[in-house]
Amino acid sequence: MTAMAHEPLTQEQVLLEGFLALDTPEGFRAELIEGEIVVTPPPDGDHEKYISRIVRQVIKLSRTEMDFSGNKGLRLKSGEGCPKNHVIPDVTFARIDVDAFGGAGSWMPCDGVAMVLEVTSAKPRADREAKRRCYARGGISLYLLVDRDSSSITLFSDPEKDDYREHCTRPFGKPLTLPAPFAFDLETTDLL
Repeated sequence: MTAMAHEPLTQEQVLLEGFLALDTPEGFRAELIEGEIVVTPPPDGDHEKYISRIVRQVIKLSRTEMDFSGNKGLRLKSGEGCPKNHVIPDVTFARIDVDAFGGAGSWMPCDGVAMVLEVTSAKPRADREAKRRCYARGGISLYLLVDRDSSSITLFSDPEKDDYREHCTRPFGKPLTLPAPFAFDLETTDLL
C-alpha cells in the first residue's frame, strides 16, 4: 500500500495559515485585508472618544435595540485569488433579536451585522478603501466611517459586489441620518 501524496498548499492557504498563527503584541490587532496582513498599533484617546460618542447615541436613540462589539473579527468574502478577508471593525452593530455574537468564535461570519463603524487611524487608506470593499463584498448594509483627517463622517449604504452604491458625507458638526434599523439623526457636534 502506498501513501497518498498531500496536495501542496496554495499561496492563499499559506498566507491564511500564517495570518491565523500570528501572535500580535497586546493591544495590537492584525487583519488580513485583500491578501495583505495589516498590523495596527493600539488606538489613541481621540480614536476611542469618537467611538464612545457614536456608540452612546446608537444605544440611546436607535429605533431597534442593538448589540455591539468592539474589535470583533469578521470573516468576509475576498477578491479572486485571495484568502477570505479577516477584518476587525472598530465597532460591529447587530440587532439584539439576531444574536449575532452569541456562540461566535474569534472570527465570525457577517450574518446579522447591521452596521460596522471605523475611525481612521494609522492606516487611513485601508479604512477608506480596502475595508470599504471588504464590507461591501460581505453584504454589510451600512458602513460608517469617521475620517479624522478630513473632519467628516460618511455613511456608505446599498452594497453591490465590491463597493457601496450610495454614500453621504457630512462635516463634523452636521447631523447624519442613519436609516432603519437605526432611524435617527446622528449628531456629530461633539466630534469637533
